[in-house]
Amino acid sequence: MKILIIYTHPNHNSLSYAFLQKVIKGSNENPNIKELHVVDLYEEGFNPLLVFNEQKRRRDMYRDPHLEKYREQITWADKIVFVYPIWWGRPPAMLMGYIDQLFAANFAYKDKKGLLPEGQLKGKSVVCVSTMKGPTNYPLLWLNNAHKILMKKALFHFVGIKKVKFFEFGNMESPKGKQTKKLEKIYRYFKKVDC
Repeated sequence: MKILIIYTHPNHNSLSYAFLQKVIKGSNENPNIKELHVVDLYEEGFNPLLVFNEQKRRRDMYRDPHLEKYREQITWADKIVFVYPIWWGRPPAMLMGYIDQLFAANFAYKDKKGLLPEGQLKGKSVVCVSTMKGPTNYPLLWLNNAHKILMKKALFHFVGIKKVKFFEFGNMESPKGKQTKKLEKIYRYFKKVDC
């Protein structure tokens, strides 16, 4: 199995970075995982801004040469792992800009007759590891599960990825947030995951 990790946080002293390290450590100890690649969007200086004009059209985004290496990474991966904080009930703008540009028509999906397109990323799986300041049930109780619906139904299912797992860790700025226990949970999961 080949794993692509998309890490999105501007601070390497953050709890998100600690979760990234546990994903890497567990994956490196897992005999099912043959290769692993990490993309740190902030460190790479990924440009999340969409630009459409006479020279750069939305319908041509799937062949933008500036995004070729990222498309190759997604194609290469069996499992894509996203590690990010939840800010204002959703992933950071940097990650959403990555998604807007990479999960484009004629790469991640193809339009066809009917209501839904044909997903082009079938057979892949996704894990989302996210942290937030608020309580763990905040997205469910106050936001009608908007984060999971956005990521799972509006994005991953749309492009053909049906196997999606979430780890949403709340109370992460609290001294009673059980950070060590949650970090170990991620480490154990990636040490054993098989597909």
